[in-house]
Amino acid sequence: LPPAEAEALVRELERTELRDTGGQGWLRQHEYVEKLNMHGILSASAGQEQLLTELLVTYAKIPVLIGELISVEIWKHKVFPVLCRLEDFKPRSTFPIYVVLHHEASIINLLETVFFYKEICESAEDSILDLIDYCHRKLTLLAARSASGQAVTSGELRAQDMASPSSMQKQAETMEFEISLKALSVLRFITDQVESLPLSALTRMLNTHNLPCLLVELVEHCPWSCWEAGKLKKFENGVWHMVPPEDQVKMTKLDGQVWLALLNLLLSPECQRKYHFDGFNKSQLLKLRVFLTDVLIDQLPNLLEMQRFLSYLAVTEPAPPKKDLVLEQVPVIWDHILKKNSGKWEAIAKHQVKHAFSPTEEELKLQAHRWAQTYSLDMMEALAPDKPRCRVCGAEAAKRCSRCRNEWYCTRACQVQHWQKHKPACNLMA
Repeated sequence: LPPAEAEALVRELERTELRDTGGQGWLRQHEYVEKLNMHGILSASAGQEQLLTELLVTYAKIPVLIGELISVEIWKHKVFPVLCRLEDFKPRSTFPIYVVLHHEASIINLLETVFFYKEICESAEDSILDLIDYCHRKLTLLAARSASGQAVTSGELRAQDMASPSSMQKQAETMEFEISLKALSVLRFITDQVESLPLSALTRMLNTHNLPCLLVELVEHCPWSCWEAGKLKKFENGVWHMVPPEDQVKMTKLDGQVWLALLNLLLSPECQRKYHFDGFNKSQLLKLRVFLTDVLIDQLPNLLEMQRFLSYLAVTEPAPPKKDLVLEQVPVIWDHILKKNSGKWEAIAKHQVKHAFSPTEEELKLQAHRWAQTYSLDMMEALAPDKPRCRVCGAEAAKRCSRCRNEWYCTRACQVQHWQKHKPACNLMA
């Protein structure tokens, strides 16, 4: 985005009411978020995300984004189930529904891109407590599913199945998994700034939510890794992929995020002063010792300090934390939205079915045209982590269907071979 357009989009960001979710004004805001999200990713890959960071700080928009994040989360848990039970719920309404489910992913992705910077963390002000709570909820869900053996693998949905509530639920679960991994990254960036966080934020992470023990659970169960037919699969860069035997001991980015967050929370003098190393917490933390192998420490040398700390912890009884905080701040965004809309979930769902999720054919075409402009193919290709592959043989591809521009091929022969299968979709896309 040109600087002037990026600034205009940031200035337009504002908090929306839960009742307006999925409406025209809300959809327009989602477009702004999505454009800023893609701009942020491309800028970060080029090392030029400083402008977006400055704009979000200057116009104090981080609390707005966190508020939108919490609002969509509440909508998913309170309004969406009611919506699926209503008789007026039509298959055509799934288009804006998918946009709502995607909105949360877009916001947390944008926050992951910019929260690397200390200024962003500080500009969140009191809303940082709501963000910490949000990350805690996501990681708790992630750990619980993994501990119970519920591995989330992303599967493709057929177009004819996308309208059914059960398929939307499956899609929502897949997105929930990916959102939780983004929340892990955001939390790690927050722990990078423990020295400049408000006292209540540190207390909330260490004592209210006991994040060190939750992170131990993630190390133990590793939700982004699973065994399938005797082969190890890991989730990285948005996809599950098979790991060859020689790479199975390699640390992934997600593993690194967990260990870095633990380093920040356990080795910081301020955290050690506040955290309660009682019998349970101590026994949970000592579980980490078995994972601190020489191979792991070679990949992240800072873990040598963690190993020394755990050896010291095993033979000592740390002093109890000093209770020097009498007044404690509490998160307000979650409570405010719940109190304002409590008992109105069915009324909100009926309002949204009528005004947001029952669009006319003309409205659908207009919205689809706007999305086509937002998600241009050139932009999506720039965001893709891997080079395109041939639809037939899987080789690296440099050519694509000139009619729909949606399928890639390595040679003309592969394109001709695939034409009969591709023809119906090509006609539809064109």
